[in-house]
Amino acid sequence: MNVGGELLRVLLSLAAVIALIFVAGWMSRRLQARNLPGGRRIRCVESMAVGARERVLLIDADGKRLLVGVGQGGLRTLHVYEGEAPVDANPPAPSPVAPNFAQLLSRWKGKS
Repeated sequence: MNVGGELLRVLLSLAAVIALIFVAGWMSRRLQARNLPGGRRIRCVESMAVGARERVLLIDADGKRLLVGVGQGGLRTLHVYEGEAPVDANPPAPSPVAPNFAQLLSRWKGKS
């Protein structure tokens, strides 16, 4: 019985399975990020929870804005805004980037 050969076979099989998992994840991200020629026609502009399981969504669909309620009973259109969706001339400033773990640790060590 060749234990070393069996161990090598098992390790190579494990490495192949792990590699396949990474390749499948990479392919999945690539296929999801692919932009279609016309772009996306529906996007969620904003979302807000109004209860434990209820939400209100502001959706931009083909240039129109819709206010939609989502709950256990399904979807319900609350309001359709007339005209084209407004273009925000002053987009909100990006939120400050949270410090990474190394920066937090160095600050904590400095206070001690």
